[in-house]
Amino acid sequence: MSGYYNRAGEPIGMLEWAEAHETDRRVAETTVGKLWVSTVWLGLDHAFLDGPPLIFETMVFKGSAAEVEDWTEEYCERYSTEAAALAGHEVAVAWAKEHQP
Repeated sequence: MSGYYNRAGEPIGMLEWAEAHETDRRVAETTVGKLWVSTVWLGLDHAFLDGPPLIFETMVFKGSAAEVEDWTEEYCERYSTEAAALAGHEVAVAWAKEHQP
């Protein structure tokens, strides 16, 4: 097991991951009032060998994409597939609407 995965969830080498990750990370982003919802392809397994690889992540930060006020996440979820990450992004957007600072 390599620990590195492409967006389709297939194992890849570190160099292939590094090249792809340099320009192809963003899955979705939405600003909701004073919160920024960001979903990205990590390409690294954040399940830490416990269950399917978690290679996508949605986080919510205070501020906007252009100017995050605090890099401490307000919300964080991880996913195994891009489809789950997109669905999770919408869940996070709904969460952000309910939790405005």
